[in-house]
Amino acid sequence: MKKYISLFIVCFYSFGFAQVNWLSMNDALKLQKENHKKILIDFYADWCGPCKLMEKKTYNHPVISKYINDNFLAVKFDTESKEIINYLGQSFDKGNKSRRPIHQFAEYMNVSSVPSVVFLDENAMPITILNGLLTAPELEPYLNLIFTNAYKRIKTKDEWDNFQRKFRSRLKE
Repeated sequence: MKKYISLFIVCFYSFGFAQVNWLSMNDALKLQKENHKKILIDFYADWCGPCKLMEKKTYNHPVISKYINDNFLAVKFDTESKEIINYLGQSFDKGNKSRRPIHQFAEYMNVSSVPSVVFLDENAMPITILNGLLTAPELEPYLNLIFTNAYKRIKTKDEWDNFQRKFRSRLKE
């Protein structure tokens, strides 16, 4: 009986709580120098309902969280954080804006709303930004597009449409 209970607990924790291994921005930049992975940055705010929904439904999807953990350095970045970010020789902080307390790093990445996802290449240079709430099926092709470097070959809307048509989802919903 104890074996069954132990097996249930292991399965429950393994399958019930898929999570992305989030890092701070500074830690991701340090790790990137060693492993040369691309960086995915999830820009969010504590008060943001769509951000919470994206965390719960999109990032906690087992296929999405595994793909992100295997292929990216994942950063969860609070746009109202007081953390000092050192990026490309510059230092960014929250600044002194009282009306709109958005972090200077978020502004530098052209984040104008949350949730937003920014992808950085292996040299920490921006690739693209995705604005708004994304479901797991909406995010999945972008993860593949960025990880496989297919974004470098897609120059037109027709090429993007063709990529989406050929893309085979791993999601089972």
